[in-house]
Amino acid sequence: MEAAFKDFYDTLIENLETYTGEYESFIDYGPTLFKLLCDLLNCDVDRSLRLPICGAIAYYVTPEDVIPEQVYGPYGYIDDIYLSAYVLKLVADVHGYEFIQKQCLTKDIEKIIVECEQKSLEILKDDEIESIIEYIGL
Repeated sequence: MEAAFKDFYDTLIENLETYTGEYESFIDYGPTLFKLLCDLLNCDVDRSLRLPICGAIAYYVTPEDVIPEQVYGPYGYIDDIYLSAYVLKLVADVHGYEFIQKQCLTKDIEKIIVECEQKSLEILKDDEIESIIEYIGL
């Protein structure tokens, strides 16, 4: 019998399900934001947003990003979450949060995006923020 194939969303959930650290309150949103970014590619999203969305998705799976998960564990998702929130705010600027909410089963996605961005910004240093944005070419 073949093993069931896990997609990256399932891997994210598995990686974070036992995390109970200081940043748990928003790191747990990482899989939700990742899935939302993926789902947006299946929508009629403005063409100018597709590249930033793809960049944010790719950033999750890049092993050597600004704060690598292999080195820092769940703390390493803070940069991924920041970038997701940054890109989702770009989408909201063009389409509105109502458009994003229609793609997401999680309630009050605007609140989640804003919270993730704010909490990430409290933790990340200015040079890390700049490096994250530069990493995907924004």
